[in-house]
Amino acid sequence: MTMTVMERIGRVFISLQQIKQVPQILTEAVPSSMPGTMKDTDVPFFFRERYVFTGYRPLHQNWRYYFLSLFQCHNETINIWTHLLAFLVFLVKLRQLAQTVDFVGDHHSWPLLTLILSSLTYSAFSSAAHLLGSKSELCHFTFFYLDYVGVAQYQYGSAVVHFYYAMDESFYRCIHGIFMPTAAVLSCLSCLGCCYGKYCNHSLPTWVRKVGQVVPSSLAYVWDSSPVVHRLLSWSQDSSDPAIIYHFGQVAFFLSCAFFFSFPLLERYYPGRCDFVGQSHQMFHVFLFCCTLCQIHASYLDCVGRRKLYSHLHRSGDAAFFVGLYVVTVVMCMLIAALMLREVKKMLDNKAKSK
Repeated sequence: MTMTVMERIGRVFISLQQIKQVPQILTEAVPSSMPGTMKDTDVPFFFRERYVFTGYRPLHQNWRYYFLSLFQCHNETINIWTHLLAFLVFLVKLRQLAQTVDFVGDHHSWPLLTLILSSLTYSAFSSAAHLLGSKSELCHFTFFYLDYVGVAQYQYGSAVVHFYYAMDESFYRCIHGIFMPTAAVLSCLSCLGCCYGKYCNHSLPTWVRKVGQVVPSSLAYVWDSSPVVHRLLSWSQDSSDPAIIYHFGQVAFFLSCAFFFSFPLLERYYPGRCDFVGQSHQMFHVFLFCCTLCQIHASYLDCVGRRKLYSHLHRSGDAAFFVGLYVVTVVMCMLIAALMLREVKKMLDNKAKSK
């Protein structure tokens, strides 16, 4: 028995030693000829983050450099890897759920599939934006507009599972006719607010741009999460609801997300010390991942445990309609991003001509 325990401890120790070697392995994977990082004073003002003074990648390098910078230590490394790892976890979660849920033949499972696909999309788009957005000003706008599309369609994915699985019958009777169309409109407005806030990056104070980004997204969240909040407020400890703890978790994690997104607390009080690790945006990524994971699991439990209720509430064609509305929402958000990007190109052309 003692030998068995010692063998297991030895395996754990070896695993820890291997984990410690990961940074060295990643560093060795980067060619020695790659340019190093720069100070904030060496990059254009547009690319500077408040209270972050070092770790900026040089502009106008070839694409290979930015892809290989995935393994380089810079001030976007954690932002890239948090959502890249989140993407892989969501992919594994989809594979696990596909073993017990018939995503093809059971139309009641389509809202859950929409949530998972929207989660994969936002995490992939976010990783791409943080990885490739430093190549040039136009690339920065392009990839972060794509990121905002990912956020908006994830908001819709959240709305559809909350409406389909989490809603109580009394609340459903009050808003069933307007809930999903309103969620789609709010997702588009959220995308527009974020894109316009980024577009005004040159001309408006930081807090004004934050308001333009946060307010539409907050309205979307309040609306999309109202079925969950109503359910949490009406929950009693006597009831047996296995999903309730995960719904509490997703709300708590999202509130943490909103706080760290809105206030650069850590780097503000420790300027220069959070250039690589400890930025508020990194915390935002981590909490958003936790929020989404709780949300997916809660929606799965509701999908399995509340089937009698939601089968009674929703008609047979509702799930297909919501999938179609999801596609329309994604297309509209892409159009919004494309139109805003056209304005960005005009602005950058005028800026280049004035030099």
